Amino acid sequence: MESVSLKFDTLFTDLKEIVMKVDATMAGLIAVALVAVLITRYIYRWQNPRCNGVLPPGSMGLPLIGETLQLVLPSPSIDLPPFLKKRLKRYGPIFRTNVAGRPVIITADPEFNHFLLRQDGKLVDTWSMDTFAEVFDQASQSSKKYTRNLTLKHFGVESLKEKLLPQMEEMANQTLRKWSNKDSVEVKGASITMTVNFAAQQIFSGDLENAPLNISEMFKDLVEGMMSFPINFPGTAHHKCLQIHKKVRELMKDVVGKRLAAPERSYGDLLDGIIQDMNTEAYIKEDFVVQLMFGLLFVTSDSISTTLALAFKLLADHPAVLQELIVNSHEEILKNRENVDTPLTWSEYKSMTFTMQVINEVLRLGNIAPGFFRRALKDIPVNGYTIPKGWVIMIATAALHLNSNQFEDPLAFNPWRWKEIQPSVVSKCFMPFGSGMKQCAGAEYSKALLATFLHVMVTKYRWTMVKGGKIVRAPIIRFPDGFHFNISEKNN
Repeated sequence: MESVSLKFDTLFTDLKEIVMKVDATMAGLIAVALVAVLITRYIYRWQNPRCNGVLPPGSMGLPLIGETLQLVLPSPSIDLPPFLKKRLKRYGPIFRTNVAGRPVIITADPEFNHFLLRQDGKLVDTWSMDTFAEVFDQASQSSKKYTRNLTLKHFGVESLKEKLLPQMEEMANQTLRKWSNKDSVEVKGASITMTVNFAAQQIFSGDLENAPLNISEMFKDLVEGMMSFPINFPGTAHHKCLQIHKKVRELMKDVVGKRLAAPERSYGDLLDGIIQDMNTEAYIKEDFVVQLMFGLLFVTSDSISTTLALAFKLLADHPAVLQELIVNSHEEILKNRENVDTPLTWSEYKSMTFTMQVINEVLRLGNIAPGFFRRALKDIPVNGYTIPKGWVIMIATAALHLNSNQFEDPLAFNPWRWKEIQPSVVSKCFMPFGSGMKQCAGAEYSKALLATFLHVMVTKYRWTMVKGGKIVRAPIIRFPDGFHFNISEKNN
């Protein structure tokens, strides 16, 4: 009996082990099946986001990263990046995508864009990419109106008329004289130095002259990181951008602190005005002042310098445009003066019709910003589709500026085209500084600085490219080898 009992015990143990092994295998298979179902469900949800209607056509790309890699892939051309060109051809002027894990609608529809830019605070609000949101403190958004009014006061038309225009001309003279004493100049980088230093003088009267770090040099590396994938890890462009931002803010905080500690000092600059307003506006704190100063320097550092560098190249490549600019625009101004050495006047600046056509054409081809961003505050119907609430909308200005339906031979540098372009085309398809109430408050300042610099450049200097010249878009325009020019005075 004991032998039989032992056999039964052994058999039961063996059966138990078999059942346990089967159970473990089944449990593993079930777990794998559940994971597969969850992954499949996640991928399906990623590719088919919820929408109270029909989403615009497009692709959401790979999970987590979306189509970010395709978007930032460099394209060696002034033309639209392949990312935009292929999708506009396949899906039409409005399509969906995903950038850095965020659903985005990209629109190149002139009518819809024109409508959308007039819906701020109603259907949409302003939105910033994650990197910009980190660098430009979103807490200051409540003071947009104050910031705009302050910018218009110190950099707007009246300030240009009263003092800035002759200062710009003097800056251009000093800068070009310095450049002409060198074998060659990398114009983009040198222009950043010029524009940042000039703006800093207006904002805080050059209080950084004795700073341990050169602020204009730091701004040269800042923009590259602003357009990078938002991964804050040592060695990445994004990490470098945040480190530079921190150092610049520390320098500016030191400037503000010294100015607050010595209220008897008065320079009549923008910082003086802000400090006076601190007594009446509760939201103006020291951090806000530092952030505002940083933002104003940033917007002058890249857009003007990139446009100016591109103007150097395009004018050098198109001698007929340069000749028209010299003879029929700027030499004409000098001929009409009693004294050729008198400073540039506001009426002379406003008479530069062809110069403005050249600037418009450079801005159109350059497309300095990849676009304008908005966030849907509610579901937005458009052309039979629905843009869901919360989604980001990118108004692709490059696609508007290079639209062959609006601009004949859009890749050609042809300033004369602006003689015949209709106002409706300009309002809906040309927006280098934004549109409507959201147009950049520094738009006139930028155009005046560019026009003044061109005035000095074409009347007194000649230039020849000696190195570089490549142009890429990734997705904003960049010059990987730089634009190196030899600059010399005409009378030498």
